[in-house]
Order: sequence, then C-alpha cells, then structure tokens
Amino acid sequence: MAYRLLALDLDGTLLRSDHSVDERDIAAISELQRAGVTVTIVTGRLQSGAVEAARACAIEGAIACVEGSHLVELASNTTLAHHPMDLEIRRVLRDTVGAHGLSTFVFDSGGIHHDHGGAPYAGYVKTWSPNLMVVEEELAWQNEPIAAVAIGDADQVSAAHEVLRGHSERLFSVSFAVSQCPGKFAVLVRAAGPSKGTALKELCAMIGCTTADAVAIGDWVNDVPMFEVAGRSFAMGGAPEHVSAKATDRLEAIAGTGGGIAEAIRRAWG
Repeated sequence: MAYRLLALDLDGTLLRSDHSVDERDIAAISELQRAGVTVTIVTGRLQSGAVEAARACAIEGAIACVEGSHLVELASNTTLAHHPMDLEIRRVLRDTVGAHGLSTFVFDSGGIHHDHGGAPYAGYVKTWSPNLMVVEEELAWQNEPIAAVAIGDADQVSAAHEVLRGHSERLFSVSFAVSQCPGKFAVLVRAAGPSKGTALKELCAMIGCTTADAVAIGDWVNDVPMFEVAGRSFAMGGAPEHVSAKATDRLEAIAGTGGGIAEAIRRAWG
C-alpha cells in the first residue's frame, strides 16, 4: 500500500536519549518527503519543545502537540486546533494539586509557567518545552492552559490523582515516576477528548487522506491511540509489552538509540 502520511512520536522514537536525531533517520525522512509523503510529528511536548526536532527533519507543516491538544502549522506559526482545559476543570485541578502540596507546572501554547516551588523539577519539565517562566501562582492559570504537570511524593501524587480520576469525563490524567528525581512522582492532566489518535485523524484530514493511509511510530502508552487508528504502526524495540501489542509491527531498533525511523520507512515503503 502507498501510505501517504508518516506520524512520528519524539522522545524515544525520533529523538535519541541525548535528544538528538540520528542521521540515518534524517536521510530516510528526506527521501520519503521527496517522494511526496507527508511527514509530521505527534508528541506530548509543546510546540516550543518540538521545533528543534522538526527543523532537523525539515518538517514545516502541521504537527500535533500535547497529545492532540494543540495542532499548529510550523511554517506560518498558525494554530489549527486548540483544546484548552475549561474554567471549571482548571478550578478542580488547581484546588486538588494545592490541597495535596504538589509543585505544579501549567502549560499553555507559549510555554510553561510555575512558581518558585517548582525550581527543583524545572530541569525535568524542560523536556516538554525550554520556555519555562517563573510567575506568581495566580498568574500561571490565566492563559488558557492546555495541560499541567504536578510533582511530589508518591502518596501526595496518588491521593491527588484519585481525586482527579473522579472527573474523568472532562479531564484526562495519568501518573508516573519522575526518572530524574528519585522517589518523586508526577501526574499529567489535560482536557479529556484529545489524544494522539484524534490528532492523527485531524492531520490526515488536512491532507485529504484517512488514517488507513497513515503510518505511526512510537514507544509509550500515549502512542497507543495513534496505533489503534493508523493503517500501520510500529512500536520501538524495548517499548512496554502492552504498548507493543497494540502496534502492527515491532522494530529492531531500541527506543532512544536512533535508526528506528529509517527501519520503519524501509519496511512500510520499501
């Protein structure tokens, strides 16, 4: 089948562990672009955290950020879709993380806002965007946030997450260990509805194809919605088993080491 679109996750997939892009992958993407295939990015990062990788691969069209919460055309810096958290959900989130003493980072389309209490975790959160701004807590919530990450001890995060799960019809949340901060955990929250799967559908519609015409590559649980709708999907080597099981194919290249994109392109397009 002549697939028309390639959707790439960033961390662990296009990006190596040192956040660089493998020359083999850049060359394979360039060849695919010359053949008329649209190559795009579907990431959990903000736009500002994705542009460097996009430039490395000459990707200038529409990409999806924050797991489908923000779609933007890079060449013109034009927002194509924006799914912020509404006022009521913001209130619930703010009250919950505050009551449990969590350090909170608030994401909007321009960057990440946090108060002075977030300083110990700023280096970790910069993965999502280099644009971190220290502000008064009140100001952090004023610019139509599209997501937030709250960090603290395991019991604090677990208790807060339990409260947030009670609002799952309007709010998506997931908790995980903070690899760079031993003993610390985080909960990521965004509006319910958007996902990497909905983003892939929107990106395909923009170029006049369906998700059956798309190939997706990823390595983590947030890539599963994309795998479930793509015509063909590749899980990076070393991805969790429950993630790999959702993809149509598994790659030999290990997540974070480079070369996986070139391998997938060779297998999907020949």
